[in-house]
Amino acid sequence: MVSRYLILETSHRIGTVALAVDGAIVAERRLDEARRHARDLVPAIQELLRGQSWSARELDGVVVSSGPGSYTGLRVGLMSAKTLAYATGCALLAVPTFEAIREQAPGAGPNVDVIADAQQNHVYVQRFGTNPEPLMILPLEMWLESALAWNVAVTGPGLETLADRMPPGLAMLPEAYWHAKPAGLLGVSLPRIQLGERDDPFAVEPLYLRVSSAEEKWAQLHPRPAQQAIQTG
Repeated sequence: MVSRYLILETSHRIGTVALAVDGAIVAERRLDEARRHARDLVPAIQELLRGQSWSARELDGVVVSSGPGSYTGLRVGLMSAKTLAYATGCALLAVPTFEAIREQAPGAGPNVDVIADAQQNHVYVQRFGTNPEPLMILPLEMWLESALAWNVAVTGPGLETLADRMPPGLAMLPEAYWHAKPAGLLGVSLPRIQLGERDDPFAVEPLYLRVSSAEEKWAQLHPRPAQQAIQTG
């Protein structure tokens, strides 16, 4: 008996919706930056399902990128995935975006760093391979020193803005590997699917190490009473 999955990748400004049967992608559709809102994502999902003559209730699972990435895009993708999983009872599998990007780059060497621009001269970085490191935020120069010392290969959306700051001795993977794709998300989730694992729709949240710039600005404009006392005391 075949298993059917919906895959949502909205961590990047260009999102992707895909359908898979067992371990193979059977349909895929890209969404431009203007179509990552919930009101646009849902019709795109419906169109893709109709194209395969599937109904939402025939899905065995929803695989969704959980970040880091576009704050708004991740929230929209996760909200849609959680709602669908709750409504249909299918499995929800949230995949860290950097793990999917690493999955797409086999044979890249013993150590691969996936990076994203964290602004203010910092990067999100996670190292995979023989010397793994967890997801963290580091000053750009500190990370570059470590990356050169460990002779890593670099990939990830951060190269869109930071490629020209990479030193000559640092290997960068081709641009085709910089962003998470449905095949990468599916590849990471398949072992969990085979074990019958699933995530709790009420517990899954976007993977972030700090608040968004919008929330930072809000906090500055609306300090808590304790903060006001410190500032005015």
